[in-house]
Amino acid sequence: MLTLHDYLPSQNGWKVRVLLGLLKISYETRLVSIFEGESHAEAFVALNPAGAVPVLQLENGSGIAESNAILAYLAEGTPLLPADRYRRAKVMQWLFFEQYNVEPVIGSLRFWTLTGRLERNQAMVAGKREAGARTLAALDRSLGETPFLAGNDLTIADIAIYAYSHRAGDCGFSLADYPAIMAWIGRVRDAIGPGYPVHPYSIDPHSGG
Repeated sequence: MLTLHDYLPSQNGWKVRVLLGLLKISYETRLVSIFEGESHAEAFVALNPAGAVPVLQLENGSGIAESNAILAYLAEGTPLLPADRYRRAKVMQWLFFEQYNVEPVIGSLRFWTLTGRLERNQAMVAGKREAGARTLAALDRSLGETPFLAGNDLTIADIAIYAYSHRAGDCGFSLADYPAIMAWIGRVRDAIGPGYPVHPYSIDPHSGG
């Protein structure tokens, strides 16, 4: 059976949980205490030298790190990762966009806000907020033209970008300013269905939140 090395408040981990659920793939969970340094322990960095969750450990013991790489691995051969060359490239375009423009911007601001780290990172906050606004505006323009990011159907691109962008309000962005994003959030939420909670950092007593 697959093993997901996970940290519940992580939206990167959330993406993988959602896809495993949608594909009805059985797996075991191994929770990683990141604030206690477990992600930098020797056994964990053997799976992911970067020392970050999530990691999907395969039946043979090998591991796949980086949430979007895990999504692509799991979605292979399903409609969530199209076989058509152009549509697959569009999915990849948005996966790269997510890791460059969404997770390190909105994801970082959200983490700092929810764990009381905003003040200590104050020098970077203004730049992150400007970048976040540009990111949301780009998404809104794109989603004004198509119901989902790579066409007419849900793909792993939508799951990846939804993970942090639909929580942008947690760090001060007003999603009501982006009507196309708001409509898309509803479509993705309906396609995913219930059963995938967003866990607060407060469930981890060591998070500082």
